[in-house]
Amino acid sequence: MKITDIKATPVNIPLEVPFLFGVGTYPGDTKVVIEVMTDEGLVGLGEAPSPDCADVINHRLASILKGMDPFDIQACELACVPDVQVMPNTSDSSAFRAFGGIEIALWDIRGKAWNLPLYMLLGGAVRKQIPFAEYFAFRQRNGTIGGERTADEIAAYCARMKGEHGSTFFEGKLQLGDPALEIRSVKAIRDAIGDDSLLRLDGNMSWSLPTARRILAEIAPYNVRNYEDPAATFEDMAKLRQHSAISFSTHHVDLPKAVRLGVPDFFVTNLAVLGGISKAQRFVAACERMGVGFWTFSGETGIGIAAYLHFIAATQWIREPGQCILHWQRDDVIEEGPFNPKNNMVAVPEGPGLGVTLSPSRLKRCHERFLQQGAYNYFLDPDAPRRHRRMPLA
Repeated sequence: MKITDIKATPVNIPLEVPFLFGVGTYPGDTKVVIEVMTDEGLVGLGEAPSPDCADVINHRLASILKGMDPFDIQACELACVPDVQVMPNTSDSSAFRAFGGIEIALWDIRGKAWNLPLYMLLGGAVRKQIPFAEYFAFRQRNGTIGGERTADEIAAYCARMKGEHGSTFFEGKLQLGDPALEIRSVKAIRDAIGDDSLLRLDGNMSWSLPTARRILAEIAPYNVRNYEDPAATFEDMAKLRQHSAISFSTHHVDLPKAVRLGVPDFFVTNLAVLGGISKAQRFVAACERMGVGFWTFSGETGIGIAAYLHFIAATQWIREPGQCILHWQRDDVIEEGPFNPKNNMVAVPEGPGLGVTLSPSRLKRCHERFLQQGAYNYFLDPDAPRRHRRMPLA
């Protein structure tokens, strides 16, 4: 079997209404859908995490990989990706992330060729129902949807998600520049979802060290499972650890520093950001050896979510629910999507490879949205046109 062509298509996946976080507004996700075509008619699906990857794939990597064996992932990687050791010297990880998305598609081809779900190629499933945490945040309003801006409103939203979807795992963002609002909201959410529900927070590195210290002290009685990026650096998190027993997580992947400083306790990231499934397996194995936890990011298309489902199914060390904004997504590129968690869980697709079907009409619609809107800018201030949002000095 040979690779005959590769196509990368940037897409915009909108949310039902934008949500707010420390230094921005989140209207949806811009991702890159990857199709790897072969001379035997099999097409592998992958996903890259950022729109710059589309040009890298279409104008560089596609021509390199044409004619290569899609089963020989190591050879494909050697042809596309420089040594990761020297990548910090170049300030350019685009080929690494772009190939990470292609690599997912190469695994999809393997599964389709051998008529096996991806989790079987990764060693078999230790679980078939994959847990995800329901997301919450202060949101803009669109008609009757959204508009949560107070502690009581966001607590009522969480209670509604528990009632409608059986959600008992929750994670979200509570930064509008007012530490007291975050503290009140945590208390209200805990009252609304009950003592037995899991509650995680995400600070997006937006609080100063003194403010983060105050917030962590005030929310300690409310059984917060984890606080993601309560401050800007690992060093600041190490200082916070002296005053708080709440665990910390981050999207910034630096395992040696985490081991050295003793924080964060978890990494939360995307498979393509790690270089693809093979590298993600090795990374999680290293985390397991060093006692650092791992769970998956949110905001992917159904292709990326399917890759998460298979990867988590086959990886025993991933014990925490992944992030999830699936109930907010209003489009997808696959026939089966968006996935719909019920009672915190999404079942692993059982079809060959990723087990999902690309929809040409949905892909076209999501790509046209990208062409009309451009890549989503996550850092604009909704109340100040043409300006980026800034957190107050707190």
